[in-house]
Amino acid sequence: MEWNLIVRLCVAGLCGTVIGLDREYRVKEAGFRTHFLVALGSALIMIVSQYGFEDWLATHDGMRFDPGRIAAQVVSGIGFIGAGTIILHRRLVRGLTTAASLWATAGIGLAAGARMYELAGAATLLTLFGLEALSLFFGGLGRKRIMIVYSSSQREALDAMFQQLQASKYTVISYEVEVQRNTEGATYLATLIVRAKTSTEAGEFVDLLRTHPDITVERIV
Repeated sequence: MEWNLIVRLCVAGLCGTVIGLDREYRVKEAGFRTHFLVALGSALIMIVSQYGFEDWLATHDGMRFDPGRIAAQVVSGIGFIGAGTIILHRRLVRGLTTAASLWATAGIGLAAGARMYELAGAATLLTLFGLEALSLFFGGLGRKRIMIVYSSSQREALDAMFQQLQASKYTVISYEVEVQRNTEGATYLATLIVRAKTSTEAGEFVDLLRTHPDITVERIV
């Protein structure tokens, strides 16, 4: 019995690692270690829920319990971890897909803990299909929000670049400029959120920023 339970944990950890490797490759907040632990923990909770009270029940005749009640708490409890991967900054939301992958990984761990290996394997493949294949087929639909933070010691350079952006095919959602003063003078930091149809369009504007001699690209989200 013990080896059978260990196999369940290994299968759950393997499925979680496979999904986590995809998130690691995409440089997301939760990588293969987080997904491994979520799947492993979910499987462990399922096993404990099924077999952890057998000795107690053996000494209490007539007592019954629902083995799914403890495992069900994983569904709501994983929300705390998923919420930690979601970032809301200046009306730009990131991490929803990673949070959803963690939630799916928890379900896969529960399935593996219940010795439903075929279902866990199929769910792993379908999760990878949703993370990778769907983005290949439908990634061009809609427009993507991209936040670009760039700086310059000349306010005129930032304003000129912003005017050039407004005249192009991008949609400006938000544009803010703050002044950072130091002993060497003032540095103007611009935070720009644009909506581009594809990542290629956004890349063109980033390349334009990087070639400007008076502008430094600080961060791209």
